Amino acid sequence: MVQHKFTMDLTWADGRNGTGNITSSNLQTQISIPQEMNGPGIGTNPDEMLLGAAATCYLITLAALLERSEIDVMSLSMQAHGFVSVENGVFTYEKIVHKPTIVVQELSEHLAKRIERLAHKAEQTCMISKAVKGNVLIECDVQILEASI
Repeated sequence: MVQHKFTMDLTWADGRNGTGNITSSNLQTQISIPQEMNGPGIGTNPDEMLLGAAATCYLITLAALLERSEIDVMSLSMQAHGFVSVENGVFTYEKIVHKPTIVVQELSEHLAKRIERLAHKAEQTCMISKAVKGNVLIECDVQILEASI
């Protein structure tokens, strides 16, 4: 078994509405509670970071699956949405929706079905999706387009 270790250093000052910093090998940014949750909204926050982790893992997994399937993708982009509810002062990360847009040269019904299956397989096999499974619902709303010439 190969195990990979990732390290992040964090600092925090001034209680709930304070700010902090996170530093890892490829990420340095400020953190705080978002304004939507009555925080200062400085830098990023755990909600965005979870969405970012899930979205980047999904997108990388999707790109790899498309490549392995030898599907010639002209453009791959994505928007992701995270939904957090609050009830009786308790915040719950309920759902993430991945909205990839995949552009191919020539689109057939068969190719569209293959891409759709791969897009859903990426959500099921992504490491972050598997880590939050059972706690956060993850949905996939795929848009497949033919390149305009």
